[in-house]
Amino acid sequence: MTNALEQPRIICIHPSDNVAIVVTSGGLRAGTRLPDGLELVVDVPQGHKVALSDIAQGQNIIRYGEVIGTAVSDIARGEHVNESNVQLPTPPALDNLPMASRPSPALEPLEGYTFEGYRNVDGSVGTKNVLGITTSVQCVAGTLEHVVERIKKELLPRFPNVDDVVGLNHSYGCGVAIGAPAAIIPIRTLTNLARNPNFGCEIMVLGLGCEKLQPSTLVEDQPVKLFNHSDEAETSASTVSLQDESFSGFSEMIDGIMRVAERHLQRLDQRQRETCPVSDLVVGMQCGGSDAFSGVTANPAVGHATDLLVRAGASVMFSEVTEVRDAIHLLTPRAVSPEVAQMLIDQMAWYDDYLTLGHADRSANPSPGNKKGGLSNVVEKALGSVIKSGNSPIVDVIGPGERLRTRGLTFAATPASDFICGTLQAAAGMNLQVFTTGRGTPYNLAMTPVIKVSSNTTLSQRWHDLIDLDAGRIATGEATIEETGRALFDLILEVASGRTTVAAEKLGLYNDLVLFNPAPVT
Repeated sequence: MTNALEQPRIICIHPSDNVAIVVTSGGLRAGTRLPDGLELVVDVPQGHKVALSDIAQGQNIIRYGEVIGTAVSDIARGEHVNESNVQLPTPPALDNLPMASRPSPALEPLEGYTFEGYRNVDGSVGTKNVLGITTSVQCVAGTLEHVVERIKKELLPRFPNVDDVVGLNHSYGCGVAIGAPAAIIPIRTLTNLARNPNFGCEIMVLGLGCEKLQPSTLVEDQPVKLFNHSDEAETSASTVSLQDESFSGFSEMIDGIMRVAERHLQRLDQRQRETCPVSDLVVGMQCGGSDAFSGVTANPAVGHATDLLVRAGASVMFSEVTEVRDAIHLLTPRAVSPEVAQMLIDQMAWYDDYLTLGHADRSANPSPGNKKGGLSNVVEKALGSVIKSGNSPIVDVIGPGERLRTRGLTFAATPASDFICGTLQAAAGMNLQVFTTGRGTPYNLAMTPVIKVSSNTTLSQRWHDLIDLDAGRIATGEATIEETGRALFDLILEVASGRTTVAAEKLGLYNDLVLFNPAPVT
Protein backbone atom coordinates (compact mmCIF):
# COMPACT_ATOMS: atom_id res chain seq x y z
CA MET A 1 0.00 0.00 0.00
CA THR A 2 1.40 3.42 -0.97
CA ASN A 3 2.14 5.76 1.93
CA ALA A 4 0.16 9.05 1.81
CA LEU A 5 3.46 10.95 1.76
CA GLU A 6 4.61 9.08 -1.34
CA GLN A 7 1.53 9.70 -3.47
CA PRO A 8 1.80 12.49 -6.08
CA ARG A 9 -0.11 15.32 -4.39
CA ILE A 10 -0.21 19.11 -4.43
CA ILE A 11 -2.18 21.59 -2.34
CA CYS A 12 -3.87 24.72 -3.70
CA ILE A 13 -5.17 26.98 -0.92
CA HIS A 14 -7.55 29.38 -2.68
CA PRO A 15 -9.56 29.11 -5.92
CA SER A 16 -7.77 32.17 -7.32
CA ASP A 17 -4.26 30.78 -6.67
CA ASN A 18 -2.08 30.15 -9.70
CA VAL A 19 0.50 28.14 -7.71
CA ALA A 20 0.26 25.08 -5.45
CA ILE A 21 2.78 23.34 -3.17
CA VAL A 22 4.07 19.79 -3.55
CA VAL A 23 3.14 17.48 -0.66
CA THR A 24 4.95 14.32 -1.77
CA SER A 25 7.96 13.36 0.34
CA GLY A 26 11.13 13.88 -1.69
CA GLY A 27 9.27 16.10 -4.15
CA LEU A 28 8.01 15.28 -7.64
CA ARG A 29 10.10 14.49 -10.68
CA ALA A 30 9.80 16.12 -14.09
CA GLY A 31 7.17 14.33 -16.15
CA THR A 32 4.96 13.48 -13.16
CA ARG A 33 1.32 13.79 -14.20
CA LEU A 34 -1.20 14.69 -11.48
CA PRO A 35 -4.88 13.56 -11.45
CA ASP A 36 -6.02 16.96 -12.78
CA GLY A 37 -3.74 16.59 -15.81
CA LEU A 38 -0.99 18.95 -14.62
CA GLU A 39 2.41 17.67 -15.78
CA LEU A 40 5.62 18.87 -14.13
CA VAL A 41 8.18 20.15 -16.62
CA VAL A 42 11.02 20.21 -14.02
CA ASP A 43 11.74 18.53 -10.67
CA VAL A 44 9.95 20.31 -7.81
CA PRO A 45 11.08 19.65 -4.19
CA GLN A 46 8.62 18.91 -1.39
CA GLY A 47 6.97 22.08 -0.09
CA HIS A 48 7.89 24.10 -3.17
CA LYS A 49 5.47 25.76 -5.56
CA VAL A 50 4.46 24.61 -9.00
CA ALA A 51 2.70 26.87 -11.52
CA LEU A 52 -0.91 25.80 -12.14
CA SER A 53 -1.11 27.86 -15.34
CA ASP A 54 1.17 29.84 -17.61
CA ILE A 55 2.28 33.01 -15.83
CA ALA A 56 3.58 35.82 -18.01
CA GLN A 57 6.47 38.08 -17.03
CA GLY A 58 5.17 40.79 -14.70
CA GLN A 59 1.96 38.89 -13.93
CA ASN A 60 0.90 38.45 -10.30
CA ILE A 61 1.76 35.21 -8.52
CA ILE A 62 -1.08 34.36 -6.17
CA ARG A 63 -1.12 32.13 -3.09
CA TYR A 64 -3.65 32.23 -0.22
CA GLY A 65 -5.74 34.33 -2.61
CA GLU A 66 -3.18 37.13 -2.16
CA VAL A 67 -0.40 38.48 -4.38
CA ILE A 68 2.96 37.16 -3.14
CA GLY A 69 4.96 38.71 -5.98
CA THR A 70 5.26 39.12 -9.74
CA ALA A 71 6.92 36.85 -12.26
CA VAL A 72 10.49 37.89 -13.11
CA SER A 73 10.15 36.06 -16.45
CA ASP A 74 7.60 33.86 -18.18
CA ILE A 75 6.75 30.80 -16.10
CA ALA A 76 5.21 27.77 -17.84
CA ARG A 77 2.46 25.62 -16.38
CA GLY A 78 4.11 22.82 -14.39
CA GLU A 79 7.28 24.84 -13.77
CA HIS A 80 8.99 25.38 -10.40
CA VAL A 81 8.15 28.76 -8.79
CA ASN A 82 10.71 30.00 -6.27
CA GLU A 83 12.68 33.05 -5.10
CA SER A 84 14.67 33.15 -8.34
CA ASN A 85 11.63 33.91 -10.51
CA VAL A 86 9.42 35.80 -8.02
CA GLN A 87 9.89 39.55 -7.53
CA LEU A 88 9.04 40.98 -4.08
CA PRO A 89 6.04 43.35 -4.30
CA THR A 90 5.77 46.64 -2.46
CA PRO A 91 4.34 46.32 1.08
CA PRO A 92 0.80 47.46 1.88
CA ALA A 93 0.68 51.20 2.53
CA LEU A 94 0.00 52.04 6.18
CA ASP A 95 -2.41 54.85 5.40
CA ASN A 96 -5.99 54.23 4.36
CA LEU A 97 -6.13 50.67 5.74
CA PRO A 98 -9.52 49.25 6.81
CA MET A 99 -9.87 50.01 10.51
CA ALA A 100 -11.91 47.70 12.76
CA SER A 101 -14.24 47.08 9.84
CA ARG A 102 -14.88 43.36 10.26
CA PRO A 103 -17.67 42.42 12.66
CA SER A 104 -16.41 40.16 15.43
CA PRO A 105 -17.41 36.55 14.75
CA ALA A 106 -20.05 35.11 17.02
CA LEU A 107 -17.91 32.63 18.94
CA GLU A 108 -19.75 30.58 21.52
CA PRO A 109 -17.90 30.64 24.87
CA LEU A 110 -16.18 27.43 25.94
CA GLU A 111 -16.97 26.84 29.57
CA GLY A 112 -15.79 24.35 32.15
CA TYR A 113 -12.22 23.84 30.91
CA THR A 114 -9.50 23.95 33.55
CA PHE A 115 -5.86 23.13 34.17
CA GLU A 116 -3.76 22.52 37.27
CA GLY A 117 -1.55 25.55 37.90
CA TYR A 118 0.35 27.42 40.60
CA ARG A 119 -1.63 30.44 41.74
CA ASN A 120 0.50 33.43 42.72
CA VAL A 121 -0.17 36.15 45.27
CA ASP A 122 -0.52 38.73 42.49
CA GLY A 123 -3.38 36.75 40.91
CA SER A 124 -1.35 35.34 38.00
CA VAL A 125 -0.91 31.58 37.55
CA GLY A 126 2.23 29.61 36.73
CA THR A 127 2.47 26.41 34.73
CA LYS A 128 5.86 25.68 36.30
CA ASN A 129 7.33 26.32 39.75
CA VAL A 130 10.73 27.85 39.09
CA LEU A 131 13.27 29.87 41.05
CA GLY A 132 14.32 32.69 38.74
CA ILE A 133 17.59 34.56 39.23
CA THR A 134 18.03 37.56 36.97
CA THR A 135 21.02 39.86 36.58
CA SER A 136 21.29 43.61 36.31
CA VAL A 137 24.46 43.51 34.22
CA GLN A 138 26.30 41.09 31.96
CA CYS A 139 29.42 41.36 34.16
CA VAL A 140 28.00 38.81 36.61
CA ALA A 141 26.95 36.24 33.97
CA GLY A 142 29.76 33.81 34.83
CA THR A 143 28.99 34.09 38.53
CA LEU A 144 25.31 33.40 37.91
CA GLU A 145 26.11 30.27 35.88
CA HIS A 146 28.34 29.07 38.73
CA VAL A 147 25.61 29.77 41.30
CA VAL A 148 22.86 28.05 39.32
CA GLU A 149 25.01 24.95 38.92
CA ARG A 150 25.63 24.80 42.67
CA ILE A 151 21.99 25.42 43.57
CA LYS A 152 20.85 22.63 41.27
CA LYS A 153 23.41 20.24 42.73
CA GLU A 154 23.33 21.14 46.42
CA LEU A 155 19.94 22.71 47.18
CA LEU A 156 17.32 21.76 44.60
CA PRO A 157 17.16 18.02 45.54
CA ARG A 158 15.90 19.08 48.99
CA PHE A 159 12.87 20.88 47.51
CA PRO A 160 10.94 18.35 45.38
CA ASN A 161 8.07 20.73 44.56
CA VAL A 162 10.41 23.17 42.77
CA ASP A 163 10.84 22.31 39.10
CA ASP A 164 14.04 24.15 38.31
CA VAL A 165 16.40 27.06 38.89
CA VAL A 166 16.73 29.37 35.90
CA GLY A 167 19.37 32.06 35.42
CA LEU A 168 18.27 34.99 33.26
CA ASN A 169 21.59 36.02 31.77
CA HIS A 170 21.75 38.80 29.19
CA SER A 171 24.16 41.24 27.54
CA TYR A 172 22.91 44.51 28.99
CA GLY A 173 23.20 46.76 32.03
CA CYS A 174 26.38 48.78 31.47
CA GLY A 175 28.29 50.23 28.52
CA VAL A 176 24.91 51.27 27.13
CA ALA A 177 23.08 54.55 26.56
CA ILE A 178 20.67 53.82 29.36
CA GLY A 179 18.98 57.23 29.08
CA ALA A 180 18.26 56.91 25.34
CA PRO A 181 14.53 56.73 24.48
CA ALA A 182 14.79 53.23 23.01
CA ALA A 183 16.53 51.93 26.15
CA ILE A 184 13.10 51.57 27.71
CA ILE A 185 12.69 48.36 25.65
CA PRO A 186 15.48 46.25 27.24
CA ILE A 187 14.86 47.77 30.67
CA ARG A 188 11.15 47.00 30.80
CA THR A 189 11.84 43.59 29.25
CA LEU A 190 14.16 42.65 32.11
CA THR A 191 11.77 44.13 34.67
CA ASN A 192 8.81 42.17 33.31
CA LEU A 193 10.78 38.94 32.84
CA ALA A 194 11.32 38.95 36.60
CA ARG A 195 7.54 39.06 37.01
CA ASN A 196 6.80 36.04 34.83
CA PRO A 197 4.10 33.90 36.52
CA ASN A 198 6.30 30.79 36.48
CA PHE A 199 8.67 32.44 38.98
CA GLY A 200 5.96 32.53 41.62
CA CYS A 201 6.73 36.12 42.69
CA GLU A 202 9.98 34.81 44.20
CA ILE A 203 12.74 36.45 42.19
CA MET A 204 16.41 37.04 42.94
CA VAL A 205 18.47 39.79 41.30
CA LEU A 206 22.25 39.43 41.08
CA GLY A 207 24.18 42.62 40.40
CA LEU A 208 27.73 43.91 40.44
CA GLY A 209 27.20 47.26 42.11
CA CYS A 210 28.65 49.86 39.73
CA GLU A 211 26.43 49.19 36.70
CA LYS A 212 24.14 51.72 35.09
CA LEU A 213 21.11 49.45 35.46
CA GLN A 214 20.92 49.08 39.23
CA PRO A 215 19.32 45.89 40.64
CA SER A 216 16.66 47.95 42.43
CA THR A 217 15.39 49.14 39.05
CA LEU A 218 14.26 45.62 38.21
CA VAL A 219 12.14 45.14 41.33
CA GLU A 220 11.38 48.60 42.76
CA ASP A 221 7.96 48.85 41.11
CA GLN A 222 6.73 45.47 42.30
CA PRO A 223 4.11 44.24 42.82
CA VAL A 224 2.47 44.53 39.40
CA LYS A 225 -1.00 43.08 39.03
CA LEU A 226 -1.79 41.23 35.81
CA PHE A 227 -5.32 41.94 34.57
CA ASN A 228 -6.06 44.31 37.46
CA HIS A 229 -6.66 41.73 40.16
CA SER A 230 -8.09 43.50 43.18
CA ASP A 231 -6.18 41.68 45.90
CA GLU A 232 -3.09 43.36 47.31
CA ALA A 233 0.08 41.35 46.77
CA GLU A 234 3.66 41.55 47.88
CA THR A 235 6.40 40.11 45.73
CA SER A 236 9.30 38.56 47.56
CA ALA A 237 12.37 39.83 45.75
CA SER A 238 15.99 39.71 46.90
CA THR A 239 18.93 41.59 45.44
CA VAL A 240 22.56 40.68 45.95
CA SER A 241 25.46 42.91 44.86
CA LEU A 242 28.89 41.34 44.40
CA GLN A 243 30.60 44.62 45.34
CA ASP A 244 28.93 44.54 48.75
CA GLU A 245 31.80 45.34 51.14
CA SER A 246 30.56 42.81 53.69
CA PHE A 247 31.75 40.00 51.42
CA SER A 248 35.33 38.78 51.85
CA GLY A 249 36.34 36.87 48.76
CA PHE A 250 34.44 35.06 46.03
CA SER A 251 33.53 32.04 48.16
CA GLU A 252 31.82 34.23 50.73
CA MET A 253 29.85 35.96 47.96
CA ILE A 254 28.63 32.60 46.69
CA ASP A 255 27.75 31.41 50.19
CA GLY A 256 25.65 34.55 50.68
CA ILE A 257 23.80 33.99 47.41
CA MET A 258 23.19 30.36 48.33
CA ARG A 259 21.62 31.37 51.64
CA VAL A 260 19.25 33.78 49.89
CA ALA A 261 18.38 31.13 47.29
CA GLU A 262 17.58 28.63 50.03
CA ARG A 263 15.01 31.00 51.56
CA HIS A 264 13.29 31.42 48.19
CA LEU A 265 13.32 27.69 47.55
CA GLN A 266 11.69 27.05 50.92
CA ARG A 267 8.78 29.30 50.00
CA LEU A 268 8.46 27.94 46.47
CA ASP A 269 8.44 24.38 47.78
CA GLN A 270 5.27 25.11 49.71
CA ARG A 271 3.34 25.83 46.51
CA GLN A 272 0.89 23.24 45.22
CA ARG A 273 -0.96 22.95 41.93
CA GLU A 274 -4.64 23.80 42.10
CA THR A 275 -7.49 23.77 39.62
CA CYS A 276 -7.57 27.01 37.63
CA PRO A 277 -9.82 28.16 34.78
CA VAL A 278 -8.37 28.35 31.27
CA SER A 279 -8.74 32.13 31.59
CA ASP A 280 -5.53 32.03 33.68
CA LEU A 281 -3.49 30.76 30.73
CA VAL A 282 -1.27 33.19 28.83
CA VAL A 283 -0.15 31.43 25.65
CA GLY A 284 2.40 32.73 23.16
CA MET A 285 2.18 31.59 19.53
CA GLN A 286 5.39 31.60 17.52
CA CYS A 287 6.90 30.01 14.41
CA GLY A 288 10.52 29.36 13.48
CA GLY A 289 12.33 27.38 10.83
CA SER A 290 9.14 27.74 8.76
CA ASP A 291 8.47 26.15 5.40
CA ALA A 292 5.71 26.37 2.80
CA PHE A 293 3.65 23.83 4.77
CA SER A 294 3.61 26.08 7.85
CA GLY A 295 0.79 28.24 6.50
CA VAL A 296 -1.15 25.18 5.32
CA THR A 297 -1.00 22.83 8.29
CA ALA A 298 0.66 23.85 11.56
CA ASN A 299 -0.25 27.54 11.64
CA PRO A 300 -3.92 27.04 10.68
CA ALA A 301 -4.17 24.34 13.39
CA VAL A 302 -2.61 26.77 15.86
CA GLY A 303 -5.12 29.39 14.69
CA HIS A 304 -7.97 27.01 15.49
CA ALA A 305 -6.47 26.35 18.93
CA THR A 306 -6.12 30.12 19.40
CA ASP A 307 -9.84 30.58 18.79
CA LEU A 308 -10.65 27.76 21.24
CA LEU A 309 -8.42 29.34 23.92
CA VAL A 310 -9.97 32.78 23.41
CA ARG A 311 -13.46 31.27 23.60
CA ALA A 312 -12.41 29.70 26.91
CA GLY A 313 -11.28 33.10 28.24
CA ALA A 314 -7.51 32.70 27.87
CA SER A 315 -4.96 35.29 26.75
CA VAL A 316 -3.14 34.54 23.50
CA MET A 317 -0.30 36.45 21.84
CA PHE A 318 0.95 36.40 18.28
CA SER A 319 4.03 38.40 17.28
CA GLU A 320 6.88 38.92 14.79
CA VAL A 321 6.44 42.32 13.13
CA THR A 322 8.27 41.54 9.88
CA GLU A 323 6.10 38.44 9.48
CA VAL A 324 2.96 40.51 9.98
CA ARG A 325 3.86 43.65 8.03
CA ASP A 326 2.90 42.30 4.59
CA ALA A 327 -0.41 40.96 5.91
CA ILE A 328 -1.34 44.02 7.96
CA HIS A 329 -4.31 44.73 5.66
CA LEU A 330 -5.81 41.43 6.87
CA LEU A 331 -5.38 42.33 10.55
CA THR A 332 -6.51 45.94 10.98
CA PRO A 333 -10.11 44.98 10.05
CA ARG A 334 -10.09 42.48 12.94
CA ALA A 335 -9.21 45.07 15.60
CA VAL A 336 -11.96 45.65 18.15
CA SER A 337 -11.70 49.41 17.68
CA PRO A 338 -10.07 52.00 15.41
CA GLU A 339 -7.72 52.80 18.31
CA VAL A 340 -6.43 49.21 18.43
CA ALA A 341 -6.10 49.18 14.64
CA GLN A 342 -4.03 52.36 14.84
CA MET A 343 -1.80 50.74 17.44
CA LEU A 344 -1.11 47.93 14.97
CA ILE A 345 -0.20 50.47 12.30
CA ASP A 346 2.03 52.39 14.70
CA GLN A 347 4.04 49.27 15.51
CA MET A 348 4.48 48.51 11.79
CA ALA A 349 5.62 52.09 11.12
CA TRP A 350 8.07 52.04 14.04
CA TYR A 351 9.68 48.89 12.70
CA ASP A 352 9.81 50.24 9.15
CA ASP A 353 11.78 53.20 10.52
CA TYR A 354 13.98 50.89 12.62
CA LEU A 355 14.94 48.83 9.55
CA THR A 356 15.56 51.95 7.49
CA LEU A 357 17.86 53.33 10.18
CA GLY A 358 19.86 50.11 9.97
CA HIS A 359 20.03 50.33 6.16
CA ALA A 360 17.93 47.16 5.89
CA ASP A 361 14.45 46.30 4.71
CA ARG A 362 11.98 43.45 4.93
CA SER A 363 13.79 41.51 2.20
CA ALA A 364 16.28 40.42 4.91
CA ASN A 365 13.58 37.91 5.88
CA PRO A 366 13.15 34.96 5.05
CA SER A 367 16.21 32.86 5.91
CA PRO A 368 18.02 30.46 3.56
CA GLY A 369 16.31 27.56 5.36
CA ASN A 370 12.88 29.11 4.80
CA LYS A 371 13.64 29.37 1.09
CA LYS A 372 14.85 25.78 0.97
CA GLY A 373 11.52 24.85 2.53
CA GLY A 374 9.63 26.54 -0.30
CA LEU A 375 9.03 30.09 0.98
CA SER A 376 9.98 32.51 -1.79
CA ASN A 377 9.79 35.80 0.14
CA VAL A 378 8.54 37.54 3.27
CA VAL A 379 5.10 38.19 1.76
CA GLU A 380 4.41 34.49 1.36
CA LYS A 381 5.88 33.91 4.83
CA ALA A 382 3.73 36.61 6.42
CA LEU A 383 0.50 35.32 4.86
CA GLY A 384 1.22 31.90 6.36
CA SER A 385 2.40 33.31 9.69
CA VAL A 386 -0.62 35.43 10.63
CA ILE A 387 -2.89 32.38 10.34
CA LYS A 388 -1.66 31.49 13.86
CA SER A 389 -3.94 34.28 15.11
CA GLY A 390 -7.08 32.41 14.04
CA ASN A 391 -10.27 34.43 13.54
CA SER A 392 -10.67 36.02 16.96
CA PRO A 393 -10.87 39.82 17.27
CA ILE A 394 -7.62 41.58 18.18
CA VAL A 395 -8.29 43.24 21.53
CA ASP A 396 -4.95 44.95 22.19
CA VAL A 397 -1.45 45.70 20.92
CA ILE A 398 1.62 45.91 23.17
CA GLY A 399 5.10 47.15 22.39
CA PRO A 400 8.34 45.17 22.85
CA GLY A 401 8.85 44.25 26.51
CA GLU A 402 5.45 45.46 27.66
CA ARG A 403 3.15 43.34 29.83
CA LEU A 404 -0.24 42.06 28.73
CA ARG A 405 -3.13 44.27 29.74
CA THR A 406 -6.23 42.27 28.88
CA ARG A 407 -7.48 38.80 28.08
CA GLY A 408 -8.22 37.73 24.53
CA LEU A 409 -6.03 37.95 21.42
CA THR A 410 -3.17 40.46 21.61
CA PHE A 411 -0.52 41.37 19.06
CA ALA A 412 2.77 41.59 20.95
CA ALA A 413 5.20 43.50 18.73
CA THR A 414 8.54 41.69 18.51
CA PRO A 415 11.26 41.03 15.96
CA ALA A 416 10.98 37.74 14.08
CA SER A 417 14.09 36.26 15.76
CA ASP A 418 12.96 33.13 17.61
CA PHE A 419 14.99 33.92 20.70
CA ILE A 420 14.10 37.62 20.94
CA CYS A 421 10.42 36.88 20.29
CA GLY A 422 10.38 34.19 22.97
CA THR A 423 12.08 36.53 25.45
CA LEU A 424 9.60 39.34 24.80
CA GLN A 425 6.59 37.02 25.01
CA ALA A 426 7.90 35.71 28.34
CA ALA A 427 8.24 39.30 29.54
CA ALA A 428 4.64 39.93 28.51
CA GLY A 429 3.55 37.26 31.01
CA MET A 430 3.47 34.10 28.89
CA ASN A 431 3.22 30.92 30.95
CA LEU A 432 3.20 28.50 27.98
CA GLN A 433 4.31 28.74 24.36
CA VAL A 434 3.38 26.93 21.13
CA PHE A 435 6.12 26.89 18.49
CA THR A 436 5.54 25.68 14.92
CA THR A 437 8.35 24.60 12.64
CA GLY A 438 8.77 23.07 9.21
CA ARG A 439 12.54 22.87 8.90
CA GLY A 440 13.08 21.84 12.54
CA THR A 441 14.68 23.58 15.51
CA PRO A 442 15.47 22.34 19.04
CA TYR A 443 14.26 25.69 20.43
CA ASN A 444 12.98 25.55 24.01
CA LEU A 445 12.76 27.84 27.05
CA ALA A 446 13.75 26.80 30.57
CA MET A 447 11.24 29.11 32.27
CA THR A 448 8.20 28.23 30.13
CA PRO A 449 6.99 24.98 28.53
CA VAL A 450 7.25 25.06 24.72
CA ILE A 451 5.04 22.74 22.65
CA LYS A 452 6.60 22.16 19.23
CA VAL A 453 4.31 21.45 16.27
CA SER A 454 5.73 20.17 12.97
CA SER A 455 4.22 21.42 9.74
CA ASN A 456 5.09 18.25 7.81
CA THR A 457 5.18 14.57 8.68
CA THR A 458 8.63 14.10 7.16
CA LEU A 459 10.08 16.31 9.92
CA SER A 460 7.97 14.68 12.62
CA GLN A 461 9.23 11.24 11.62
CA ARG A 462 12.85 12.35 11.39
CA TRP A 463 12.69 14.27 14.70
CA HIS A 464 10.40 11.79 16.44
CA ASP A 465 11.82 12.68 19.87
CA LEU A 466 11.80 16.48 19.41
CA ILE A 467 8.31 17.17 18.05
CA ASP A 468 5.23 17.14 20.29
CA LEU A 469 2.49 17.23 17.65
CA ASP A 470 2.50 16.44 13.93
CA ALA A 471 0.30 18.78 11.90
CA GLY A 472 1.62 17.33 8.63
CA ARG A 473 -1.24 14.85 8.63
CA ILE A 474 -3.43 17.73 7.44
CA ALA A 475 -1.45 17.90 4.17
CA THR A 476 -1.86 14.18 3.52
CA GLY A 477 -5.59 14.26 4.28
CA GLU A 478 -5.27 12.06 7.37
CA ALA A 479 -6.54 14.80 9.72
CA THR A 480 -8.38 18.11 9.46
CA ILE A 481 -7.26 21.53 10.67
CA GLU A 482 -10.05 21.45 13.25
CA GLU A 483 -9.10 18.00 14.58
CA THR A 484 -5.43 18.97 14.87
CA GLY A 485 -6.26 22.31 16.47
CA ARG A 486 -8.47 20.58 19.03
CA ALA A 487 -5.70 18.06 19.76
CA LEU A 488 -3.34 20.99 20.35
CA PHE A 489 -5.85 22.68 22.67
CA ASP A 490 -6.07 19.48 24.73
CA LEU A 491 -2.27 19.11 24.75
CA ILE A 492 -1.89 22.70 25.99
CA LEU A 493 -4.05 21.89 29.02
CA GLU A 494 -2.08 18.69 29.71
CA VAL A 495 1.28 20.47 29.52
CA ALA A 496 0.05 23.44 31.56
CA SER A 497 -1.10 21.00 34.25
CA GLY A 498 2.27 19.28 34.43
CA ARG A 499 0.79 15.95 33.33
CA THR A 500 2.72 15.95 30.03
CA THR A 501 6.35 17.02 29.59
CA VAL A 502 7.31 18.56 26.26
CA ALA A 503 9.89 16.73 24.16
CA ALA A 504 12.71 19.28 24.38
CA GLU A 505 12.39 19.42 28.17
CA LYS A 506 12.74 15.64 28.41
CA LEU A 507 16.04 16.05 26.55
CA GLY A 508 17.14 19.03 28.67
CA LEU A 509 17.45 21.39 25.68
CA TYR A 510 17.09 25.11 26.45
CA ASN A 511 17.91 28.33 24.60
CA ASP A 512 19.30 31.49 26.13
CA LEU A 513 17.07 34.54 26.40
CA VAL A 514 18.02 37.39 24.05
CA LEU A 515 17.10 41.03 24.66
CA PHE A 516 15.95 43.40 21.95
CA ASN A 517 18.05 46.56 22.35
CA PRO A 518 17.53 49.14 19.60
CA ALA A 519 19.26 51.81 21.73
CA PRO A 520 22.92 52.86 21.23
CA VAL A 521 25.77 51.01 22.91
CA THR A 522 28.45 53.31 24.30
